[in-house]
Amino acid sequence: MALFVSASASWAASFPERTIKMVVPFAAGGSTDLVARLVADKMSNLLDQQIIVENVGGAGGNIGATQVARAEPDGYTILMGTVATHALNPLILKTKPYDPQKDFAPVSLLVIVPNVLVVNPQFPAKDINELIALLKKNPDKYVYASSGNGTPLHLSGELFKTMTGVTVEHVPYKGSGPALTDLLGNQVPMMFDNLPSSSGHIKSGSLRALGVTTKERVASFPDVPAIAETVPGYETYSWNALFAPAGTPPEVISTLQQAAAKALQDPEVVERMGEFSATIVGSTPEQLSEHVKAELAKWAPIVKSSGIQLD
Repeated sequence: MALFVSASASWAASFPERTIKMVVPFAAGGSTDLVARLVADKMSNLLDQQIIVENVGGAGGNIGATQVARAEPDGYTILMGTVATHALNPLILKTKPYDPQKDFAPVSLLVIVPNVLVVNPQFPAKDINELIALLKKNPDKYVYASSGNGTPLHLSGELFKTMTGVTVEHVPYKGSGPALTDLLGNQVPMMFDNLPSSSGHIKSGSLRALGVTTKERVASFPDVPAIAETVPGYETYSWNALFAPAGTPPEVISTLQQAAAKALQDPEVVERMGEFSATIVGSTPEQLSEHVKAELAKWAPIVKSSGIQLD
């Protein structure tokens, strides 16, 4: 046993000795993919081994997450997880291919990305107070769009409904792009979106931002209030975090976490994250574990009250 432990510790101390695969459980081009490629590039330099990013999309992130959950726990296959893979999908799906806590070893919560409630400029409500009053006066008259059923943006809308007592129907789209197109064309009046994808439209005036979904205002849009200023306690956001398969040696987790934390301090990474209002975190594995636990607890009653269940 002593020889086994010694050999295992020695192997972990020499990590990494070959290429690491970072699985992004969504298609290329989104904010999760951008974060992954930025961080992977800097981590590669720090670890002196290449980290390749592999997009394994499908099933709302479940296919890629499941692949990592079932991979060898040696640190050479890691996941760029999100609120979808580690909080919403496990609560929404009838068939659960993995346990978000038991099947993964947390590495680090990297960044938090705000969402935003945007409306077409022709929409009569100019702020959150006016929106709530309008929706209460006209129940079932208006709808809101999101990137799809069970997405963090859909749940942002459901949380808003629960906390304000308004009635507004959800219209799911197959991605943010088509939803934004219809919002810009005034086919739908409002939408919950990731701030990065709406930011250009907000700056140009083609969309009006009523509020960001984070607890406080964001630096890139200081004039846009937080919804929580009107609805105390309201807070949703997207996040990106690194996970390894459960059973990965602690020494390997530590090496990955330290490299990720240093990568997030790189000036290029700081600048790029700032461009799309991401808040850099760089947590410890223990802090990420607590974060996942808190996210599951926060979203469970919202998913239950919304009645969302997907196959």
